[in-house]
Amino acid sequence: MITARALTTMAWLLSAAPLALALPRAADAQWKEIGKTVIGNPVYVLPKSVSKGKDGIVTATVRATFVKPVKTPKGELKSSKTVVMIDCAKHLIAVKENTYYFDEGMTNVYEKTVPKLPGFSSPFKGSLPEVAMGYLCSG
Repeated sequence: MITARALTTMAWLLSAAPLALALPRAADAQWKEIGKTVIGNPVYVLPKSVSKGKDGIVTATVRATFVKPVKTPKGELKSSKTVVMIDCAKHLIAVKENTYYFDEGMTNVYEKTVPKLPGFSSPFKGSLPEVAMGYLCSG
């Protein structure tokens, strides 16, 4: 026998389901696609994260979703998020932090790394940092 409380709970869950499905899309709306890596992974920037310091260094949060998931012993990685610092004048980039995720929604972390002292270097051609630099230094 189904109680009135159970029916109320089921009705609430069913009405909340479309909202829950829409949340990842709302979060995705915050990101702007800025290009693709050499292997076709879409690269996005979080516009509200972009800042330029007095020293001219541009800092931004960028992400990539992997067209082909990366296999690891713990499971497949489907996306990454990176905080970069870019010296547009010298065409150099440094990674402040890097996080890999098991999902595209960036909720299930595989690994997060934060270098003690980020070092600037030239990005590899076609890499996420190069795509980010091309976009963030273009204007």
